[in-house]
Amino acid sequence: MNCISTRNKNISISPSLGIIKGISEEGGLFIFENIENLKLSLEEIGNLKNLSYKNIAFNILKKLLSDFSDSSLKNSIDLAYNKFSSKEVTPLVKVNQDYILELFHGPTSAFKDVALSLLPHLTVEAMKINKIDKKLLILTATSGDTGKAALEGFKNIENIKIAVFFPNDGTSIVQKKQMTTQEGNNTFVYGIKGNFDDAQSGIKNIFTDKNIENYLKEKNYSFSSANSINIGRLIPQIIYYFYSYINLLKKDEISLGEKVNFIVPSGNFGDILAGYYAKLLGLPVNKLVCASNSNKVLTDFYNTGIYNKNRDFLKTLSPSMDILISSNLERLLFHLSNDNDKYIEKIMRDLKENGQYQISESMLEKLQKDFYFDYTDEETTRKTIKKVFENYNYLLDTHTAVGYSVMEKFKKLDSSNCKNILLSTASPFKFSKSVYESIFEETSLNEFEIMKKLSEKTKFSIPENLKDLENKKELHKNIIEKNNIDKTIEVILCSE
Repeated sequence: MNCISTRNKNISISPSLGIIKGISEEGGLFIFENIENLKLSLEEIGNLKNLSYKNIAFNILKKLLSDFSDSSLKNSIDLAYNKFSSKEVTPLVKVNQDYILELFHGPTSAFKDVALSLLPHLTVEAMKINKIDKKLLILTATSGDTGKAALEGFKNIENIKIAVFFPNDGTSIVQKKQMTTQEGNNTFVYGIKGNFDDAQSGIKNIFTDKNIENYLKEKNYSFSSANSINIGRLIPQIIYYFYSYINLLKKDEISLGEKVNFIVPSGNFGDILAGYYAKLLGLPVNKLVCASNSNKVLTDFYNTGIYNKNRDFLKTLSPSMDILISSNLERLLFHLSNDNDKYIEKIMRDLKENGQYQISESMLEKLQKDFYFDYTDEETTRKTIKKVFENYNYLLDTHTAVGYSVMEKFKKLDSSNCKNILLSTASPFKFSKSVYESIFEETSLNEFEIMKKLSEKTKFSIPENLKDLENKKELHKNIIEKNNIDKTIEVILCSE
């Protein structure tokens, strides 16, 4: 099973090399060629019923990562998921008549931990497989959660440096403090004067910059990425879709083969794309529901077939979803276009040059068959947090609340009677001020005082990794112009 590029399918490389490269040389994203050929039968899915999360992960990943040995995969999976506070890794909780898949029990209390705890170990193994003696510089743009999870995953790994760029005024206070206090002799963190799209576009441009490529060679370095543009970051997210389905089977909530709906708060489209790949691999999925906040570029695209980023960028209660360029949508469009790489190259060029593109009617029909997109505004997000806590004694973060609200809209339209699984993407304590004020009253206390007060009043525990964050020393204070990422990278390469 090889990986091919969305913009040139003649480029075909091994999965391990795809993980190391992160992005294709012409700017395309790597996908698994003919992934549907790996489809599991219902019997094979049923055989996963009595397995742990780690063993389910091994059974799925060995199909995809065909050039990794069984022993290296098992070792990587063990190292990754020993750091989670829940033995289940991603517990499934019933709230009223629906289910919430809690993806925030990792070392940074965000769903990105599930993939970014595993990616560093896969990267190290991939370098061994390909006998690469160069050093790696991992470049990561983040709207909040990816940055800390990537830094934590890659810290102090030999022959690897990691640089994270985040919008200096575009994350929560807790997210920012998590990154700026990051320890590790190979970690570099920069706030940029711009938004997430500026950081993401800047990094993608650097991957295809020939001058920087030559400079890398001089320093004996290669680039890679920890964003979900990296196929190695994306595929671990497939696992929890299977795990949640298996969990319902274990509890006799569904029968084998019965379809379910997944509702996913989405910004960069990676998390929900993993659900699409789970469906291609045989998981019985009815609809994948994409939930956006007021930056509803994805919802508008779903309704019109026109992707248009030429609009105001809104800062919302759910900052990790404040994105206007959803990179992983490119992978889905490749599949919807019947693997037409030339077409994908054209519309991605249109997006870069004109800020928009339009897909064909047939592609839009395919999109609307498998997916449903909707959005939630700020007022509704707050009301949803309050309602779910008061009615069901469950605490939602601001992103999961967007998903919950969209789920309620979708249920009114859906006649399938399928069970609904909502992916919960972060601990509510990462966004304590917004959550507290949604349920109780406005307060002038600082974010960390609010965190304690939220715990006291709701009786929910603060995650261990957040308890002492306020008192940690800030180690990264650099703020740069959005056009200076390339110069910053040169400085990093020269540092020892």
